[in-house]
Amino acid sequence: MSKAQPHPGHEKHLCKMAEEKVPIEKVKPLVKDAKYICKGCMRTAVKAENLCTPEKL
Repeated sequence: MSKAQPHPGHEKHLCKMAEEKVPIEKVKPLVKDAKYICKGCMRTAVKAENLCTPEKL
Protein backbone atom coordinates (compact mmCIF):
# COMPACT_ATOMS: atom_id res chain seq x y z
CA MET A 1 0.00 0.00 0.00
CA SER A 2 1.52 3.34 -1.02
CA LYS A 3 1.59 6.39 1.19
CA ALA A 4 -0.40 9.43 0.01
CA GLN A 5 1.73 12.17 -1.51
CA PRO A 6 1.51 15.68 0.03
CA HIS A 7 1.17 17.22 -3.45
CA PRO A 8 1.29 16.18 -7.12
CA GLY A 9 4.75 15.30 -8.39
CA HIS A 10 6.21 14.76 -4.92
CA GLU A 11 7.78 11.47 -6.01
CA LYS A 12 10.20 13.53 -8.19
CA HIS A 13 11.27 15.81 -5.32
CA LEU A 14 14.66 15.47 -3.67
CA CYS A 15 13.16 15.32 -0.17
CA LYS A 16 11.13 12.25 -1.19
CA MET A 17 14.18 10.69 -2.86
CA ALA A 18 16.21 11.19 0.34
CA GLU A 19 13.41 9.62 2.38
CA GLU A 20 13.42 6.60 0.05
CA LYS A 21 17.24 6.45 0.08
CA VAL A 22 17.60 6.69 -3.70
CA PRO A 23 21.22 5.91 -4.69
CA ILE A 24 23.38 9.04 -4.83
CA GLU A 25 24.43 8.31 -8.42
CA LYS A 26 20.80 8.85 -9.50
CA VAL A 27 20.60 12.13 -7.59
CA LYS A 28 23.87 13.73 -8.74
CA PRO A 29 22.58 14.81 -12.19
CA LEU A 30 19.59 16.47 -10.51
CA VAL A 31 21.75 18.69 -8.30
CA LYS A 32 24.93 19.40 -10.29
CA ASP A 33 25.06 23.10 -11.21
CA ALA A 34 21.89 23.79 -9.24
CA LYS A 35 19.72 26.75 -10.21
CA TYR A 36 16.99 26.44 -7.54
CA ILE A 37 16.79 26.08 -3.77
CA CYS A 38 13.84 24.68 -1.80
CA LYS A 39 12.46 27.16 0.73
CA GLY A 40 11.34 24.24 2.90
CA CYS A 41 14.31 21.89 3.16
CA MET A 42 17.11 24.02 1.62
CA ARG A 43 18.05 21.31 -0.89
CA THR A 44 19.21 22.54 -4.28
CA ALA A 45 18.38 21.27 -7.78
CA VAL A 46 18.90 22.05 -11.45
CA LYS A 47 15.14 22.03 -12.13
CA ALA A 48 12.37 23.53 -10.01
CA GLU A 49 10.30 20.39 -10.54
CA ASN A 50 12.63 18.47 -8.21
CA LEU A 51 11.80 20.65 -5.19
CA CYS A 52 8.62 21.21 -3.17
CA THR A 53 8.89 24.98 -2.80
CA PRO A 54 11.55 26.12 -5.27
CA GLU A 55 13.06 29.57 -5.53
CA LYS A 56 15.57 30.64 -8.18
CA LEU A 57 19.12 31.05 -6.84
